[in-house]
Amino acid sequence: MVHGLCYLCLMDRIEKIKEFLETNPNDNFLCHALALEYIKAGDDVSARELFEKILAASPDYVGSYYHLAKLLEKMEEKKLAIEWYEKGMVEAKKAGDNHSYNELLGAYEDLVY
Repeated sequence: MVHGLCYLCLMDRIEKIKEFLETNPNDNFLCHALALEYIKAGDDVSARELFEKILAASPDYVGSYYHLAKLLEKMEEKKLAIEWYEKGMVEAKKAGDNHSYNELLGAYEDLVY
């Protein structure tokens, strides 16, 4: 959890992103950015809900797999984290995104082995 002035800045960023989402509610970039801000604010449940919403609607939005799985690790949901890493690797391969694939693979291996 952040404190003082930094907390106010964080809340301001969250409110600004929410305002943008009012006109573009299905913008994956904005939803992803908001989820990351929620993590910084310590609101893991809201972050998880957003990442899951993104990936349910757009399974090809590869960047959210890593962050969702990392969040699930933090929430001590190892089995579910592994599943999301695996799904992310499949999507990264489909997209030809080797950087994301390797990032997901590394995190997956760190968790599994």
